Amino acid sequence: MAPTDDTTPAAASAPVDFIRTIIDEDLRAGKNHGRLATRFPPEPNGYLHIGHAKSICLNFGVAEERGGTCNLRFDDTNPTKEDVEYVESIKADVAWLGFRWDAMFYASDYFEQIYQFAEQLIRKGKAYVDELTADEIRAYRGTLTEPGRNSPWRDRPAEESLDLFRRMRAGEFEDGKYILRARIDMGSPNLNMRDPALYRIRRAHHHRTGDTWCIYPMYDYAHPLSDALERITHSLCTLEFEDHRPLYDWCVDNLIEGDKPQQIEFARLNLNYTVMSKRKLLQLVQQGHVAGWDDPRMPTISGLRRRGYTPESIRNFCARIGVAKKENVIDVAQLEHSIREDLNKRAPRVMAVLSPLKVVITNYPEGRVEEVDVINNPEDASAGTRKVPFSRELYIERDDFREDPPKKFFRLAPGREVRLRCAYFITCTEVVKNADGEVIELRCTYDPATRGGDAPDGRKVKATLHWVSASHALDVQVRLYDRLFNVPDPDDVPEGRTFIDHLNPESLQVITHAKAEPSLASAKPLDRFQFERLGYFCVDADTQPGALVFNRTVSLRDTWAKIEAKQD
Repeated sequence: MAPTDDTTPAAASAPVDFIRTIIDEDLRAGKNHGRLATRFPPEPNGYLHIGHAKSICLNFGVAEERGGTCNLRFDDTNPTKEDVEYVESIKADVAWLGFRWDAMFYASDYFEQIYQFAEQLIRKGKAYVDELTADEIRAYRGTLTEPGRNSPWRDRPAEESLDLFRRMRAGEFEDGKYILRARIDMGSPNLNMRDPALYRIRRAHHHRTGDTWCIYPMYDYAHPLSDALERITHSLCTLEFEDHRPLYDWCVDNLIEGDKPQQIEFARLNLNYTVMSKRKLLQLVQQGHVAGWDDPRMPTISGLRRRGYTPESIRNFCARIGVAKKENVIDVAQLEHSIREDLNKRAPRVMAVLSPLKVVITNYPEGRVEEVDVINNPEDASAGTRKVPFSRELYIERDDFREDPPKKFFRLAPGREVRLRCAYFITCTEVVKNADGEVIELRCTYDPATRGGDAPDGRKVKATLHWVSASHALDVQVRLYDRLFNVPDPDDVPEGRTFIDHLNPESLQVITHAKAEPSLASAKPLDRFQFERLGYFCVDADTQPGALVFNRTVSLRDTWAKIEAKQD
């Protein structure tokens, strides 16, 4: 199996965690005839998020590093929640992360085989058709401290259960009338082994099988059999399935001959300031708290892509946090560090002004335009330089001026000299205000001997400002994204409240008339840049020609700087 590009971390650099150690030992021992086969099995009931990225990198990564195979398999056993839109988004996300699957399957590919396996269990006396309602089944199941009770239908003869099960398939009964249960142990300390459900009647149109089926297998039954039918050797899943492993093994041991898959659990990825439940993410979308699954504030892979994250940064983040056996919470700052680290090396530098304040250089010749050379990326000498127009009227950042500067404010102020990036030294000589007393323009002079940003007499200035030429500037929209939630644990709420109450009302600030240097006119959707001194930005996916929209990916520092921008 090969990645879609040559930037996937090499096997030599991959950390040897406990899962890789188990796999290496199995390969050395010749288990499964020396084969390694993994799979990534998402349910197509929502978009993938950063937690799924960890599982993708693990399943595809170990197979890639050790010469195995990895399948993409959709767990489409619940048609009421699944959609082709989700299938396509999942395929796109896995490919974007840099992986290719060796084969693609659906649990629905195996519906007939899984059904026949169920008939085998009935004939063996290991499954029966029950008539208890869902509420009655819960009541009979018992608790963690009390054993369950046998259903009155538990000893139904196999022939009778088989007849009812076939009639269930034929559509003779309404939803909820009957259910197929495994006959295991109602006294088991593991609630998952107390005669779990295997099949339920559910009249719902399936996105692949249409109305062929009106009974559908439960996940805990279909999943291990799908693994076994694909000859998966190592079924890697998150810790919430640890208590389900005995049922996984029960299904495989009772129905599969030969090599059998081994389930291994690892800690899921939990990020602070984030929710990772697809149900809660769907709620955010459906209730309009975000603009969609790919809203750049969402932890979905598509949202991170639209925000400007690179696949390399996400893969490196997953490698950095590693694979553990114990649950923990990762600081979202680590994810932000990964994208800063990546974009610092690759993103071209440009100048943009988010809150424009006009500067008129009074001693600069009217009508004159010159071009100054600006370095594209100081981290990459091969990136070269570009020409940026300079003229008499410029825009600087409003926050870069103080009429009455506080101590340790070294930027522009009346009578103070500063450097304009790669251009000249300027000195503020006059402040122009409107009738409300708001500063609307600065009058400055420049020193023509300082072209390029250095003074021949060796004098120094304490601040360098970014700028754009007013007559050449592009008018662009900029969206400043902050964390979607304003507390580290959005689920930590008092009774009667929900995670929605922790939404950050300032998670999105839209600046409609920012100014950007003209080189950005040719920028395309998903192009990434560093706006000097401001942060990393990405052209929004649905931007239009002549109406550029930039999303802030992340600020330059770990603190989320607030830029007070007044709209023109």
